Amino acid sequence: MSVSEWKNSGKYMDYLGNQIFFKDEGKGEVILLVHGFPTASYDYNLIWKELISKYRVITYDMIGFGFSDKPKSFEYSIMKQADLLESVLKNLGVQKVKILTHDYGVSVIQEILARFLERKDYFQIENICFLNGGLFPETHKPRSIQKLLLSPIGFIISKLMNKKKFSKSFSEVFGKNSKPSQEELDEFWELINYKDGKNLSHKHIQYMKERKKFRERWVGALQKSTIPICIIYGPADPISGIHMTERYEELIPNPNIKLLNDSIGHYPQVEDPKAVLENYLSFIR
Repeated sequence: MSVSEWKNSGKYMDYLGNQIFFKDEGKGEVILLVHGFPTASYDYNLIWKELISKYRVITYDMIGFGFSDKPKSFEYSIMKQADLLESVLKNLGVQKVKILTHDYGVSVIQEILARFLERKDYFQIENICFLNGGLFPETHKPRSIQKLLLSPIGFIISKLMNKKKFSKSFSEVFGKNSKPSQEELDEFWELINYKDGKNLSHKHIQYMKERKKFRERWVGALQKSTIPICIIYGPADPISGIHMTERYEELIPNPNIKLLNDSIGHYPQVEDPKAVLENYLSFIR
């Protein structure tokens, strides 16, 4: 499915006066797919058709990403994105959900899990599966571009970003045998640049600071959780690869880890969608 087809098959809902893009297809038990930085829900397009044949699947573009509105004055924090997720599920009448999440979305779901453990009136989370993401700030290895975006000149770096620079930097987090094609890079860039979104990158990247600030809360939620949790990881990821899974084994009781082929990097659902789908369906069944 092309980016334009993905957009045309979606809908919009209002959130604090902003339009949020979402897709809600299929029937049965509900799966929520949560995307990462700097891309969008389209990251899941290669496993979408198979999932909706068996489940009701919901995904959305977080505010500031993809085809959702990208207000310049919004506070782009993990806490605010978690508030949005709650609103999406409430608007769609979801009370019980399975969650698959990636990258930036990993932190959003860690906060959602912390809230779930605190509140008796929360929607029911049946299980959670994490794809590559920075579950532990001490093992997260940010790229040079991420460090620059987080620096005092981050707003300048955002403005200077172009398709050529993006393509080079983005391709580096993929495995050596599963690099994105030029067509895929064009699609990713279209999503990022939509409504001038690239100029917000220095605001989005503040989540790296939040991971440190809320480390005890978010890691503690994983350690205290009584619901099934699985991680499906591309080991060749230079940001959150095999070193992240080793830390997971050290800190999390009864770790359920599914490692993909040694050559798979940071975007497993794009690089090896078949293996991700097989492992994920095996877990939730």
